[in-house]
Amino acid sequence: MGRAYQNRKDSMAKTANAKTKVYSKYGREIYVCAKQGGPDPDGNLSLRNLIDRAKKDQVPTHVIERAIEKAKGSGGEDYSAARYEGFGPGNCMVIVDCLTDNPNRTFGDVRVCFTKTKSKIGTPGSVSHMFDHCAIFAFAGDDEEAVLEALMEAEVDVTDIENEEGRITVFAPNTEYAKAKQALADAFGEIDFEVDEIQFLPQTTAPVTGEDVEMFDKFLDMLNDLDDVQNVYHNADVQ
Repeated sequence: MGRAYQNRKDSMAKTANAKTKVYSKYGREIYVCAKQGGPDPDGNLSLRNLIDRAKKDQVPTHVIERAIEKAKGSGGEDYSAARYEGFGPGNCMVIVDCLTDNPNRTFGDVRVCFTKTKSKIGTPGSVSHMFDHCAIFAFAGDDEEAVLEALMEAEVDVTDIENEEGRITVFAPNTEYAKAKQALADAFGEIDFEVDEIQFLPQTTAPVTGEDVEMFDKFLDMLNDLDDVQNVYHNADVQ
């Protein structure tokens, strides 16, 4: 699996006002999660995990609490998920995940990012079949056999386990996220996860070189500047 899961954080860090954007994206995601599954983290596992991730990314408590309080009220925004796929600079493959209250506006905004950077937006499924939708957990440790045994006893469908420089990384299908996290907690107690999220991991990489590097940076900046964009996944290997 390699370290490809780093590409999301690298992409997010490229915006000049990255912190504000991260807060906004988490706030919207927490709002939607609390609205759909309930505002109590104890009764909404997805919300609890999302709050944990937000805190790790240093999202202030007031941002989290405001989003949850907003979700408790009646009415409010009606967000829906939207996913766009295509080919970016250097012919790399790109997946753009959004939360939007106006799909037509969001599609238009995302399409502009593609067209202004000599990229091509595709149809649903045009590149996602070349990515694995994975749950990823990384934490300090060196006994991958014990980790594998704990996951197998819990009947978790493990895709891969890596042991690199004192860090264990577990990969599993995205549908196994909650089950895998609970199995790790049951076996090893409270774990301080360095990575705890669901991502699209590319099965192959595409080298991005020369003039395409600057265009690729511009492409990511434009996408991450859109309020509706939550995550950008790609298979670019910038050289």
